[in-house]
Amino acid sequence: MKSVIHQLNKAFENRVRLGIMSSLLVNDYLDFNGLKELLQVTDGNLASHIKALEKESYIQVKKSFIDRKPNTKYQITMKGKIEFKSHIDALEHIINNNK
Repeated sequence: MKSVIHQLNKAFENRVRLGIMSSLLVNDYLDFNGLKELLQVTDGNLASHIKALEKESYIQVKKSFIDRKPNTKYQITMKGKIEFKSHIDALEHIINNNK
């Protein structure tokens, strides 16, 4: 069991980060307001978690303008997909072996 615990990724231990990664895994991209509404968090809370995931290169940020208004979209990276899948696999292993 000890080796499986070490496969968990600390970057995904927070509920908001887990939500961001899960949402981006099943969507091509989401914008800031979409993520904020989906996860029901404040601007500052979401921004800090996005920054942490971006720093690890698990998500990428794409900024653009729509009708002269800034729009920020987020997308999971290949590294993010691989690391998140590994984290979920480790969680499933822990759950399935403790029944």
